[in-house]
Amino acid sequence: MSYSAHIDTFTRDSLPPPEQQPEFLFELPELRFPERLNCATPLLDRQVAEGRGGRLCIQAPGVRWTYADLQQRANRIANVLVGELGLVPGNRVLLRAPNNPMLAACWFAVMKAGAVAVATMPLLRAKELAHVITKARVSHALCDARLADELKSAAAQCPELQHIRYFNDATTTGLEAAMATHSTEFCNVDTALTDTCLLAFTSGTTGQPKGTMHFHRDVMASCVCWPPHVLRPVADDVFMGTPPLAFTFGLGGLLLFPLSVGASTVLLEQGGPRDLVDAVATYQATILFTAPTSYRAIAPLAAPLRGSSLRKCVSAGEALPAATRALWKEATGIELIDGIGATELMHIFISADEAHARPGATGTVVPGYVACVMDDDGRPSPPGRVGKLAVKGPTGCRYLADERQASYVKDGWNYTGDAYTLDADGYYRYHSRTDDMIISAGYNIAGPEVEDALLRHPRVAECGVIGVADDERGQIVKAVVVLRPGSEPTAETVKELQDFVKQSIAPYKYPRSIEFASALPRTETGKLQRFRLRQMFQGEH
Repeated sequence: MSYSAHIDTFTRDSLPPPEQQPEFLFELPELRFPERLNCATPLLDRQVAEGRGGRLCIQAPGVRWTYADLQQRANRIANVLVGELGLVPGNRVLLRAPNNPMLAACWFAVMKAGAVAVATMPLLRAKELAHVITKARVSHALCDARLADELKSAAAQCPELQHIRYFNDATTTGLEAAMATHSTEFCNVDTALTDTCLLAFTSGTTGQPKGTMHFHRDVMASCVCWPPHVLRPVADDVFMGTPPLAFTFGLGGLLLFPLSVGASTVLLEQGGPRDLVDAVATYQATILFTAPTSYRAIAPLAAPLRGSSLRKCVSAGEALPAATRALWKEATGIELIDGIGATELMHIFISADEAHARPGATGTVVPGYVACVMDDDGRPSPPGRVGKLAVKGPTGCRYLADERQASYVKDGWNYTGDAYTLDADGYYRYHSRTDDMIISAGYNIAGPEVEDALLRHPRVAECGVIGVADDERGQIVKAVVVLRPGSEPTAETVKELQDFVKQSIAPYKYPRSIEFASALPRTETGKLQRFRLRQMFQGEH
């Protein structure tokens, strides 16, 4: 067995068998990491060691930390974990908080101690937390005191969770009180580049969340592929956004990527449209990360962003409708940087920068990765034909004890579950999730294409499109629509929207059924949960 610093070997023992893992590629020179690698060292400690400890690192309301400040806090927390709570390398540590500086310090403390971070979305309830704790065999937890209730309820069901400390807690039993008694020095555990450091649970767009295992190597690989080749940040950039740090889109965009270039980040607990517009001015943010739904919601308020400090806007987490791209460009003058990533692959692997963006296309393959559109027999599809997106690169799927590994990884490829086409210029265009394709009267209809058409109508705020069973056509297209204020959910509105879609895209794709709702089911990261829409209307004819 190769070297490992883990004393608790649960994650190594739980890796999928080698034949079920994808092929990994390390062709870029930047991907040739040393055999022993703790990601906290190049991301955080290197900045201090090379004389940049006084540079601004993290901001939040009332908080302004330098790199040295973050390092000292992370070191104190690591000392608490090891010295007081008996943590050993390889133990799993649940992290639970909204995006704030202490969560970032806790994450780095877990890395430094050679443990495995299991970050969770703040809105998870006790039942969901218990599932994560049990599946990951979590022994320690660091939790924002304001989110204590659900964790306490979950802990009562999970005897393996033995040690919990609460932060942003002014009491004598809080994490801050314990930190004050410990040193600001800590010697990072000498982990292997293939030691697991992160257990990321998928956001649940298709059902039961899956735990994905990532190595220290994977964390660093995500920093040397997409950011320098597509985003191209600089040390003076100020990152900001909405995705939770528990979501790999947020972890990369709001913590890993800024620190990898010596930049700073703004961590906001409130990420509503007005909050973001105001925060850009307050913190002079230059790079924004959020989901397409959020960009669409911000656009009517975005006039102050034109000509502001903001220079780059990144969209991921779900497909970017061409209508939303155009709306944002019109409102701000900024071309969105779109990308597709996956929790299973850590971060973005297909994308295009501002200069090469094409409406309706996600982009081209990010350096370090290769991709292909496969047919049902696992053979490359010709340009223009819809198929299954398959990807290889320096990161890939390793599910924790999950039979779905065998369906995600085939013949060395990661099958993301997305239906794409590839055009003659190498641009990948999203059609749908492979389980979201609607087949009606022999036609393949991609739900997101119908959604994009509906979103162009001025009455529509949000929409979700699914297929429902139909005796005559097999399936019909059904749209669930959230109307803008002042619009009435009448039969006349239904016909108006149907006619509008018929005029926008092929008439056979129009929604034969439209239902109005006050909100759509979404994950905390903003993704539309079409599987929940399908459950709501299952059996409907």
